[in-house]
Amino acid sequence: MVNKPLKNIVVVGGGSAGWMTATALSKVLQSQYQIRVVESDEIGIIGVGEATIPAIRTFNELLQLDEDEFLRVTQGTFKLGIEFVNWGAVGDRYMHGFGTIGQPIDGIGFHHYWLRRYLTGQASELDMLSINSMAPRQAKFMRARTDMPGSPLSEIANAFHFDASLYARYLRGLAEKAGVQRTEGIIVKVNLREGDGHIQSLQMANGDVVEGDFFIDCSGIRALLIEQTLKVGYDDWSHWLPCDRAIAVPCASVQPLLPMTRSTAHSAGWQWRIPLQHRIGNGHVYSSSFMSEDEATSILLNNLDGEQLAAPRVVKFLTGRRRQFWKRNCVAVGLSSGFMEPLESTSLHLIQSAIVRMLAFFPWAGFDQADVDEYNRQTALEYEQIRDFLILHYKATARTDSPFWNHCRTMDIPDNLRRKMALFRANGRVFRDNNELFGEASWLQVMVGQRVLPQGYHPMADLRSEAELDAILGDVKRVVAKCVDVMPTHAEFIASHCAAAKS
Repeated sequence: MVNKPLKNIVVVGGGSAGWMTATALSKVLQSQYQIRVVESDEIGIIGVGEATIPAIRTFNELLQLDEDEFLRVTQGTFKLGIEFVNWGAVGDRYMHGFGTIGQPIDGIGFHHYWLRRYLTGQASELDMLSINSMAPRQAKFMRARTDMPGSPLSEIANAFHFDASLYARYLRGLAEKAGVQRTEGIIVKVNLREGDGHIQSLQMANGDVVEGDFFIDCSGIRALLIEQTLKVGYDDWSHWLPCDRAIAVPCASVQPLLPMTRSTAHSAGWQWRIPLQHRIGNGHVYSSSFMSEDEATSILLNNLDGEQLAAPRVVKFLTGRRRQFWKRNCVAVGLSSGFMEPLESTSLHLIQSAIVRMLAFFPWAGFDQADVDEYNRQTALEYEQIRDFLILHYKATARTDSPFWNHCRTMDIPDNLRRKMALFRANGRVFRDNNELFGEASWLQVMVGQRVLPQGYHPMADLRSEAELDAILGDVKRVVAKCVDVMPTHAEFIASHCAAAKS
């Protein structure tokens, strides 16, 4: 039984999670397994404008997507990072740019040399040393020039913005072309197998029965299989991440077309801005304990850049994760596995990493418990590491202008985050733990951007003279500025490579 292969894989739910899963499985398994997606047009998906991080390019490569075609059909744009406004204090503004910031010198991080001069007021802002931070400020974009090693132009790291509904539709077409079957309908009952409690089949509203060996729950926040049926339990993280509502609305595009997501903090949450080719996606993530829905909606609608294009949609959520992501013959992928607010654009990444991890632990029909346990351990660690990075944005603030920010500034935080912040405050040390998603440059930019400044820096940074450091830092700043100057605008680049057809 242990070495007997699976035959039928059933993906419950469509949307980005369902069709990303089905498309990846069909690509890797090469028609050796039957793959079926069960979804209903009557059940809506969240499907707002979606922002991503650079890791999605690895997923696109797995699927062998034509990047320009993918952007054309999803009304996509490019993303070099996230601009944070009003987070450290009202009026503050900083970039969390993708990619690196400088190269190590004498074996220690470049930022220590910058800190040595910055802490005495002798260095420019950190943003000015990163092409990924400076280019979006001027609405500039180009793909990395791999033929120019050593130049900042070779270090450009990008992700994408796109319409999530169009993305799911695009992937569905690829999956069905590869042989994935789609069943339309409402699931009215989940049948469990006698003896071991594995999921045996799905009872459909029209009377059909869908059987399977391996079930992947992509049913979203409803978590039809992993929670409603298998009852794995949920860890609530709202005491650290108190926002529990989002109001989303699109608006008309405005110029310039910026290659970045913007996150603007308000009195009880924050507002996203995601520019697509045909519109701008906007949303207000807020805490219902500190703000009413009417007030949150008013703030959102009064802070749109263009004409409102649809009625606002409200999404309720509870930040946290399932206590098990894989139980018996069922794996949760996407929002069924947990909810992390979109502050750092990790939603699609968590889908992607779940798929890659599931492929690494792809089971025989026997479902070895050791594999299941390790999958759950690795996934829980990933969620906790991302959680701590998100908490940092709320905790690291000097804002005292509202009860919400007073709560966030004074709240207790997880031990690992407390350790990371203390380590940085002492001497600017920041390390990547267990290959966590967000590396040193990310932690550095958010902490410095939100006024977490160290008392010191690595003592080896004093081995270079002040004049030498000023020359190094000044050269990096000048080269980055010169590279940005020669880049085309984001709008020009899209027009030349991946413009969507006009409707």
